[in-house]
Amino acid sequence: MPKVNFYGTGRRKNAVARVYLVPGEGRVMINDREIGRYFGRKILEMQALQPMEITGTTGRFDVFAHVHGGGVSGQAGALRQGIARALVQADPNLRITLKRAGFLTRDPRMKERRKYGLKKARRAPQYSKR
Repeated sequence: MPKVNFYGTGRRKNAVARVYLVPGEGRVMINDREIGRYFGRKILEMQALQPMEITGTTGRFDVFAHVHGGGVSGQAGALRQGIARALVQADPNLRITLKRAGFLTRDPRMKERRKYGLKKARRAPQYSKR
């Protein structure tokens, strides 16, 4: 991995992304794989790269990320926050734009815990009259 200039950590659900930004031509590597091969869904790619599109920094930085935990949707959200935080480190003037878009705020929604007597968090066993 090349010399790291900017770093950001992103979290969403149970996913954690450690993002490294290096001046380059816009390559995105996640766990040593291209973003298209890692996520497999275009919508998740777009979601993860939103901070760069909003700030107009798409071709200026290479993104190297280590992502673990959670599912693919949570990982894309974590990557988005990590990229946003690293961009703020790279250029503090971008903070207002990213904050307004909501990319610097951690999404607090988590999976609800399972209650006893129920099958899932709220799903009750099927009622039987007889």
